[in-house]
Amino acid sequence: ATTPGQRGLSYKSALAALKVYHGQNGNLAMPRRFRISEDDETFPIECRGKDVASEVYKLKWWQDHVQGRPERVSELNELGFIWTRLQNEWNLIVEAIITYVSIHGDTMVPYSFVVPSGDSAWPIECWGLPLGNCVYRIRARQDFVRGKPDRVRQLNMLSFVWDLKEHMFLKFFRALQHYREYVHDSREHKVLRVPSNYVVPESSDWPPSLHNYPLGAKCLAIRQKDLYIKNHPERRALLQQIGFQWSGNADLGWLEVVHSAAIYSQMHGRVLDVPFKFVVPMPPDMDENLDEDQMDAEEFCSVNGCDNGWPWPEHLWGFPLGQRLKDVRLKGAYLKGECAQSRIAQLNALGFVWNPKRGRKKRNLGAIEAEPEPSDIIQSPDERSIFSLK
Repeated sequence: ATTPGQRGLSYKSALAALKVYHGQNGNLAMPRRFRISEDDETFPIECRGKDVASEVYKLKWWQDHVQGRPERVSELNELGFIWTRLQNEWNLIVEAIITYVSIHGDTMVPYSFVVPSGDSAWPIECWGLPLGNCVYRIRARQDFVRGKPDRVRQLNMLSFVWDLKEHMFLKFFRALQHYREYVHDSREHKVLRVPSNYVVPESSDWPPSLHNYPLGAKCLAIRQKDLYIKNHPERRALLQQIGFQWSGNADLGWLEVVHSAAIYSQMHGRVLDVPFKFVVPMPPDMDENLDEDQMDAEEFCSVNGCDNGWPWPEHLWGFPLGQRLKDVRLKGAYLKGECAQSRIAQLNALGFVWNPKRGRKKRNLGAIEAEPEPSDIIQSPDERSIFSLK
């Protein structure tokens, strides 16, 4: 019976409820907030509608009903009572965080994470603990740690992440630095260019903590949505220092188009009429038979002279210029937005043929001519049709 000064379930009622639960589940690892249904007749009537777990797994209940009564301790031991659940809630949270770190390697606990019941990797006293919610409360509201520097030190020893956004930015920055050092070709691209679909591979070249990290998608989100950098000019400055690409891959793609188009135009008498199958050629091997495009390049260099004996820079070798310019004509590729007018002017200055004739293109290798003056640029008569493509 419950004596004066005691509260909650009596020992007799609690023991009866624990026996029923043990008979149904084989243990006393009750979920937190285990409230018995009002109409569950398998439990004693005085326990129905009550949160039995919160009642019996409190130090107060032990002090009121069990302390100094060895026969009750024996009864509870026979049922597998989890004595370690009687400890302070903070101790259980720390124990769960330590276990999470040992399994996952960090303290980045998802908000919805609950310690799985029945999992032997976790201490039984922590089963059912809403660890994600506890960690969120620690970060967002300083619950459990406010005014308690000893607890803060405990978490610091576990490398607890206090500022989630800062942690996520630093992870992105580490991945970007690693990409710059081991993947990025600075000879080909001066800016740090990451394909939008690039995901860190599960490779020994990368730290395991970065495996499967969607680096390309994060770069895109930073450019388009200011992810991690909004209201943080110091983070933007860090990215700027390592050459982060702010303009997007489409703008860089246009630079490759116009660069290769300018060379082609110079090689063909200021006429930019590129077969759609044309791919920028690389220099031939000594014993290799030259194809037509390689012959054009060698002939051009013999007349005009070229750095390194080849008119095409290495970073353009293999670039599908013909297909890109076909996309310009048919799809208006690269010609949308604020840059459209200036890009059309660039193409016109290079002698771009908007309506190429059918049939085989005649070779027309001319010497390098001076760049046209702005007044010499003639707009394409088909400019409107390009802009109409949406």
